[in-house]
Amino acid sequence: MKQIKAFVHHIRSAAVVDALRDAGVTNITLLDVKGTLKPLSESEQAYSVEVGVVIISEVRISLVCDDADVVRITDIIRRAGRIGSGVSGWVYVSPVEQALPIGGPDH
Repeated sequence: MKQIKAFVHHIRSAAVVDALRDAGVTNITLLDVKGTLKPLSESEQAYSVEVGVVIISEVRISLVCDDADVVRITDIIRRAGRIGSGVSGWVYVSPVEQALPIGGPDH
């Protein structure tokens, strides 16, 4: 199994989630984060006193999938999250050693 984490601009997050759901992907987690992606406009950026750099609001999209689905899912995210011709975000893939349910008939 693999964990996929994608960092995308807020304005593309709904398109990414819709594309994933249309492809049958479930158990998607969204988290609002601050990051250093290139801002689309000046109105999108803010200066962080804590870290001393310009930051923007981003969305981290996370999910776990079978190894065989990684290429299909990362392609969907990269296509739906794209804005223009530059870098629009990042997708990271990491191994998952275990995935255990909480609750259910066994617990």
